[in-house]
Amino acid sequence: RQAGGVRTSGAAPRPEARPGGGSSSSSANGRRCASLSVPPNRRGEATAAGTTFPVAHRKEGGVGREGCAGALGGRSGGGCRRGAARRGDAAAGRGAAQAAVPVRHRGEGGALGQAAAAGRPYLWARLDRRPNKQAEKRFKQFLYSLEDCKEFIWNFEEDFKPVPDTWIPAKEVEFSNGNPLPDENGHMPGWVPVEKNSKQYCWHSSVVNYEAEIALVLKHHADPGLLEISPVPLAELLEQTLELIGTNINANPYGLGSRKQPVHLLVPHGAFEIKNPPSLNQNDILSWFEGCSEGKVEGIVWHCRDGCLIKLHRHHLGLCWPLAETYLNSQPVVVSFNRNDYDCDFGPKSLFHHFSNLDGQRFDRLKDIKFDG
Repeated sequence: RQAGGVRTSGAAPRPEARPGGGSSSSSANGRRCASLSVPPNRRGEATAAGTTFPVAHRKEGGVGREGCAGALGGRSGGGCRRGAARRGDAAAGRGAAQAAVPVRHRGEGGALGQAAAAGRPYLWARLDRRPNKQAEKRFKQFLYSLEDCKEFIWNFEEDFKPVPDTWIPAKEVEFSNGNPLPDENGHMPGWVPVEKNSKQYCWHSSVVNYEAEIALVLKHHADPGLLEISPVPLAELLEQTLELIGTNINANPYGLGSRKQPVHLLVPHGAFEIKNPPSLNQNDILSWFEGCSEGKVEGIVWHCRDGCLIKLHRHHLGLCWPLAETYLNSQPVVVSFNRNDYDCDFGPKSLFHHFSNLDGQRFDRLKDIKFDG
């Protein structure tokens, strides 16, 4: 089974799509979930699975629901607010969940959009709108009932938990009479902007500086076998999704930072391609995960030539995660951050300040990075 690959563009980022068809080949990334914005030249590869951050623009003229709605193509507040979910879709969703192949992590995701000033890139965090307890109970009863009823009727105004006014639905979300419809699991994937100094999304906020318009990114260095941490212009990350890794994310499998000095970074999805991916049978995939250093990753994301994405997590094969030693942590890393390249002053407690003090320094592993004081 495959997760439909999508590319973020236009007004707002979108998370993952639903299972669909298509052929596959391979590639691997770092911590959370597959890239949703696969460049055409990356299709047909496999990357190591690694939070999700698409990059897109918010409609000029405001950050509220109406502005975002207009940017998505004419969504209005009026009209019928009832939608339907087909039983066949729900059953397919359950099967996909049981097969577990297209499942992606729904944790600390994010995306780049546009700030209040037109044209400025902005970071977005994943936030799914979910049904309230009463609606969820009705939906589960529908899924497991044997009655000859082919669709479930949602009441848009009453069935869902409230979300911030700045919430926008993902681009793959279907609409009915101007209102977004939940997927086969009863959820509406979507995004909220990460504001400066946000308390709820403080770890997202720590890796982006809107004044300098840069983000702290972990990527490959030009030298083979070497990683690099450096500030990357947000404009270069537009139309991409990225993974948030670090001290307070998913049990910190890479040992970054400490409770006293948290460290977080963004990893572009698809940045870590698997050089020798396993063949597509269970025994070979198991052997790859357990028997080679390159297999010490959370999972694999196959980037199919038709744009679809398939994620396989270690848990799907009964393998444990996190590991004591990971492939990402087996490589040396260098910090490249010349503070003189930027006109703004970075706060003394910010990650940008700390990493700029490490400019040019090389470490044997990510977990070896320490800040003075």
